[in-house]
Amino acid sequence: MALSLITPAQAQTTAPSTSQAQDEEIIVTGIRGSLQRNLDAKRNASGVIEQISSEDIGKFPDSNVAASLQRLPGISIQRDGPRGEPNGVTVRGFGGDFNETLVDGRRLSTATGGRSIDFSTVGSDFVGGLTVLKTPDVSLSSSSIGATINVAYPKPFDRPGFHLAASVSGSIQDDAGKVVPTGGLLISKTFADDTFGILANAIYTRHDTQTNNVFVHGWPGGRYAPCQLAGSTATSCNPTSDTTSAAYATPSNRQTVVGWFEQQFGATQNYTRDERIDGRIALQWKPADGVLLTLDNNFSDQRVNTDNFGFGIWFNQGSLRNVKLDANGTTTDFTQANSQTDFTAGTDSNLRRTNQTGLNVKWDATDNLQVEADGSWSKSWLNPDGRISSKGADVGYGFGIGPSLGISINGDSKDVIPVLHDYGVNGTGSRWADLAAIGSHVTVNIANKNTDEIKQARLGLKWQQDDLTLRFGGSYLDDKFRFRSANTFANNYWQAYSGYGPASGTNGGVAIPASLFKGTVSTTNFLPGYTGALPPVLLNFTAADYQAYLTGLGNPQTQTIPGYNTSCCTGFNGQFAVANDVGSTRDIGEQTWALYVSANFKSEIAGMPFFFNAGVREEVTHVSSTGIGRLPTSITPSTTDPTLLTVNFGDQQAITTKSNYSYLLPSMDLKLELTDALHLRLDASRTLTRPTLNLLTPALNIGVGQRIGALTADGGNPTLQPYLADNFDAALEWYYQRNSYTAVNFFLKDVRNFIVQGVQRQSINGVVDPSTGTTAQFAVSQRVNGPKATVKGVELAWQNTFGNSGFGFIANATFVDTNRPYDPTDISQSGFAVTGLANSANFVGFYDKNGVEFRAAANWRDKYLLAFGQAQNTGSFGAEPTFVNSSLQIDLSASYQINERINIFGEALNITDEVQSTHGRFANQLLDVWAYGRRFTAGVRYRF
Repeated sequence: MALSLITPAQAQTTAPSTSQAQDEEIIVTGIRGSLQRNLDAKRNASGVIEQISSEDIGKFPDSNVAASLQRLPGISIQRDGPRGEPNGVTVRGFGGDFNETLVDGRRLSTATGGRSIDFSTVGSDFVGGLTVLKTPDVSLSSSSIGATINVAYPKPFDRPGFHLAASVSGSIQDDAGKVVPTGGLLISKTFADDTFGILANAIYTRHDTQTNNVFVHGWPGGRYAPCQLAGSTATSCNPTSDTTSAAYATPSNRQTVVGWFEQQFGATQNYTRDERIDGRIALQWKPADGVLLTLDNNFSDQRVNTDNFGFGIWFNQGSLRNVKLDANGTTTDFTQANSQTDFTAGTDSNLRRTNQTGLNVKWDATDNLQVEADGSWSKSWLNPDGRISSKGADVGYGFGIGPSLGISINGDSKDVIPVLHDYGVNGTGSRWADLAAIGSHVTVNIANKNTDEIKQARLGLKWQQDDLTLRFGGSYLDDKFRFRSANTFANNYWQAYSGYGPASGTNGGVAIPASLFKGTVSTTNFLPGYTGALPPVLLNFTAADYQAYLTGLGNPQTQTIPGYNTSCCTGFNGQFAVANDVGSTRDIGEQTWALYVSANFKSEIAGMPFFFNAGVREEVTHVSSTGIGRLPTSITPSTTDPTLLTVNFGDQQAITTKSNYSYLLPSMDLKLELTDALHLRLDASRTLTRPTLNLLTPALNIGVGQRIGALTADGGNPTLQPYLADNFDAALEWYYQRNSYTAVNFFLKDVRNFIVQGVQRQSINGVVDPSTGTTAQFAVSQRVNGPKATVKGVELAWQNTFGNSGFGFIANATFVDTNRPYDPTDISQSGFAVTGLANSANFVGFYDKNGVEFRAAANWRDKYLLAFGQAQNTGSFGAEPTFVNSSLQIDLSASYQINERINIFGEALNITDEVQSTHGRFANQLLDVWAYGRRFTAGVRYRF
């Protein structure tokens, strides 16, 4: 029926109305100019897209790319806890690895182990624009169930002639209290009658951030014995699930009561220095009419250093007594006798470097045929200098003077922190930080070193005549990922001076001199908006000073050092050198070939302009995966600390596997202009998301250093298949006046092959746990393809400007739902739910006139399931969930155009001092609270 109504599009010409002609005479710049370009791109696109364009050269709307993206319908952000920086995005509930980020149409390598990039590594100052494709363009990619995000950088022919843009600013985070600089310079010039051009820019960015963090590292689920519960009258308590043991004969010892407990509780203060250098050079040449060559190189170097200090206290479910459980099974109070108290310090230092080089050739072969060829190479390095990426210190007291302490949970994770009670030496609160009682414990150093190298090429042809456009072509992508880690677990040096020293009554560890500590930090008002209480102070010291002190004691192989763990560390000479962790070794290769064809034509249906786009993309992928396997042969207890274990291994063996898969990915977009202002869209497509590369290892990784009651192992799966989604969109858009529109978009995604992480307790090679005398039970994490789910939702958007007053606003809201929500009462090993889904809303009010710009932005996101898995993943009921609590952040920005060339600006982020918090299976199972403070920026831009 539709085809019978189609008539040639050129049969209709509509003269613009008088009001339209008057509207077109309005010249908009700054915020309004950017919004109009974004609106025009959305209106003219064949599929469903969102766009953000720079307001001027060197003037992007936000100082962070992800922060700009969150202003768009259906898009939310994730934050890095210690830095508070937006570093990832979620589109329609699909976050991180479900979204593919391209730079000028090319995949960007990332050495973090996932497929998503850290958006804090993308300098925003000289970004030309961002396009979010919510429905796929088969000529570009179909490898994203959430969205494809394309970052466009400027090129010299975008603005012929000579241009210079420079900016300098200072920023301060209120808790860090230090003003730090940011500066950038861009120069662009075309020559020889605009047939040759060069553009170069460089940006230096620095952010210093101080954050406070309260944490519970894991809420493992397990079973208590009735004798452990408050009110028990049992005269003795020996919890067991071993039906053959003598203790099992007493019913009160049998572990039958389901409950979740706090594996480790603590607090830290963190100071992060984040420095990034971005550089870009782009050359363009038109050697002949219809031929354009573009050669560009993008470079990024980011150094993130975080110093932290605080405390952390470890608990084991079997040693808890006087346990109180709420109706959900959450442990709300308990005591643990002879507990250890650990004061910790650390330095995390990571260098992230990325370089991408590309060559693009466009050739107008005929009036109708255009050919485009593109090739690029991209490589990312994590710590190419071989640095120690994490240096740790752990001191404290326990055992002989360890208190019978516990934790009380008195409220919801969104505004109440757990309360530690009966703490301090021998339970004396005033001796919480008694320096005379503190001795050395464990020393952990880690050196992670990864690389990711991508080679890609594509060839495309476009044939266009009248209202018909055909595209066809192909691409090739080769991605090689290499993981390496070295640490002091692999050689067991972490236990060299464990035991807490003589004050704790052990023969392990040495006393720590008071001079090593730099003072204390009060925990009063530690987290804004939270009730509850922490112990009174944190001890301020550094991992570097602690390790230097221990090293200064000498070489225990050539002299006797009281407190040295003589049985732990073969070859330890006093230096905490790292050794290669063979279980971390992974080499993953992925090659993907793709062919595509698409057709786009314009016509009419019943006199209404009709646009139709259909295409199909075939992708064939080959995966190879290499790892090193080894089996445990025994487990050895520590002679200085009965809570520590060492796993011993047999021979190593290289393991290599290969797998292949291919998928046909069709796509169709229809747009009907019911009127000039009212547009109807219908879209259908199939897209995929590949498993993250770090999950494809073929070997089971068992750590050398383990703790009693928390034996863990992690297994990959090199045969994981990609997620596959059938997507449907229906949208109605009303462009009712210049720079204003409203839209409603319904979407549905049927997704299968979800990758689920199961955790099973099982024996490995029959090794015995010396703490129980029975076969060791490891919590083994594994990933498999499993269930399918449907995600559906609606996006509402409204952009409005009030005539020529300069005032306007952007508002949007997204509501999502699924047929597979999380069920907290399901304690099976295979519990599953769709992650990332949350209702969200954004509002931006602005003024832009007479050189004055002001913008206030509010971003709200409801509670959502972030992922399965917690910092300590040792429970009996599968991978425990991590939920993110709802949040509302308000940001302000303003600028003033002093003259044609000089603009001053300011920005205030998180003015309400919002915190970020997460919880486990139930709302009162707090996992993390990060208070990342406010940030203020002021600066000046120069343009010529």
